[in-house]
Amino acid sequence: MSLSLPTGAGAATAVGKAVEPLIQIRDLIYKVAGIFQANNKLRLLEDRCQRRMRVLGVPTLRDYFDCLTTKAIRQAEMVSLLNEITIGETCFFRNRHQIDAIRKIVLPKIIEAKTKLAQRQLRIWSAGCSTGEEAYSLAMVVLEEQQSHLNGWTAEILATDLNERSLAHAKAGIYDDYSTRNVEAVFRGKYFLLNGGKLRVKPELQAVVNFSRLNLLEDSRILFMKGVDLILCCNVLIYFDALSKRRVIQHFYTNLLQHGYLFLGHSESLFGVTDEFRLVHLPSCTAYVKSETRTADQSK
Repeated sequence: MSLSLPTGAGAATAVGKAVEPLIQIRDLIYKVAGIFQANNKLRLLEDRCQRRMRVLGVPTLRDYFDCLTTKAIRQAEMVSLLNEITIGETCFFRNRHQIDAIRKIVLPKIIEAKTKLAQRQLRIWSAGCSTGEEAYSLAMVVLEEQQSHLNGWTAEILATDLNERSLAHAKAGIYDDYSTRNVEAVFRGKYFLLNGGKLRVKPELQAVVNFSRLNLLEDSRILFMKGVDLILCCNVLIYFDALSKRRVIQHFYTNLLQHGYLFLGHSESLFGVTDEFRLVHLPSCTAYVKSETRTADQSK
């Protein structure tokens, strides 16, 4: 079933009635998860809804909207629909420049700051971790550094996503050649096992990462993300409008420690979104740290 566009008398009214349930579903998704589907994305949203409609045996978008709002399955069905919408493609060491900057510049600065506080615990948050490649890439960096600069430190990587299917993939830790194409040979042998033509991450790598489902706009759950040293949220803000972006960034500000760093996707920026963070330039990439002006105001 696809939205047909009638012509002639009454066309505008017919189209309006046909599109109305889809707009209601679009608005419901925005209310629940902050994800906004622009008008030019409605065809894609309709396609994702149709996938779920076929599974449920639901004939119309109006009936499907009822499944999302009034039926007993409404909460579970919203999770299933979000699984269809938030599908991301990634790979290990996708942004090599970020990883290099984290290892050579950011981690030493964090270690220096926490050593002064007599704290030897590192917490990293991969926000919007998708199928886990970013989180496991960071875990490899951490395990390598624990042999030198992080020796004697405890480390935890909190990896969260809205998509349950992606999280299941991440927890299984099995990846094909395409996902692992950027993994160096020495890391392949050290942190992976062969698994029927694919690679499976070793238990010691999985032990560093804690995967969980999290809606970045869910205020009560975000409280459990307190006290992180480093946040990576790459190619996630593109799903949000300006208002939702501000809410998410506020959560990051609240949960990031004073010496912490925030990394976004290479095409993403906080310009015009917030003045709570300031941009810092690193070799071949950029990051954000807490604004000194905002920090000074809070200390008064």
